[in-house]
Amino acid sequence: MRYVCRVSAEAHKEVMKKTKAGAMEYQMEALFKYITYAESGCRFLSYTCICGSGPNSAILHYGHAGAPNARLIKEGEIVMFDMGGEYHCYGADISRSWPVDGKFSQAQCEVYTAVFDAQEAVMKAMKPGVSWPAMHRLADRVICETLKKFGYLQGDVDEMMKVFIGSLFMPHGLGHLLGLDTHDVGGYPEGYERSEEPGLRSLRLGTELKENMILTVEPGCYFIPFVLESAFKNPEQAPFLNEEKLRSMFNFGGVRIEDDVLVTADGIENLSSAAPRTIEDIEAWLAK
Repeated sequence: MRYVCRVSAEAHKEVMKKTKAGAMEYQMEALFKYITYAESGCRFLSYTCICGSGPNSAILHYGHAGAPNARLIKEGEIVMFDMGGEYHCYGADISRSWPVDGKFSQAQCEVYTAVFDAQEAVMKAMKPGVSWPAMHRLADRVICETLKKFGYLQGDVDEMMKVFIGSLFMPHGLGHLLGLDTHDVGGYPEGYERSEEPGLRSLRLGTELKENMILTVEPGCYFIPFVLESAFKNPEQAPFLNEEKLRSMFNFGGVRIEDDVLVTADGIENLSSAAPRTIEDIEAWLAK
């Protein structure tokens, strides 16, 4: 697992450098496949690459046969690439988001900060015995706090949590077990029931963390028009939303940061840390 996560992270780095306006999304997918196979011996991928640019970066499982990474990448956009190699049946699952132009715009920086801060908060709190559903709600809270700071949301964050504002922007689970399958088994053993609450109902792991578990930590923030249009009409949720500012983001897409993490006795080991993750590191790498 350490090997496949490391080489997949290194391949992400090379794709970052080659992503330019005027390229097709599928060309970046092909490059990732080439690097992981030719340089690292990963004959297969652990899943179909998700190479979303611009508004496509808000499509959670983009890249399938019906939407085959076939869009032209344009100037000024952010891209979100979710890709992982497979080595001797063990798979990686890594996502990175970065600006096509090499420098984050103000809006890109704000959204990226919300996701980064959420991932940092979760990874600092992770250790054996911690509830994974509680970590999902922690990510929700941090994203709401940061979006409020930048003017996308308004009002009391505790009240936002009661009406699941965070799930409007992160409609998927925080992460899942990883190993011989991309979404590995064991997320809901006997005695654990899947929640019906927004967000948690999409969570693939409902237990407490245990030492030596490997799982993904993948918060995201997306501006999905049909989700937000519904929220604007919801009397419980609409008061917390800055509708004018959120509508201006309808073509933005989204940001996801996903790392593959080993739970240790007193914390975690990030197995995919070779891929740049901070705004400063990403911009520095793209400038080389």
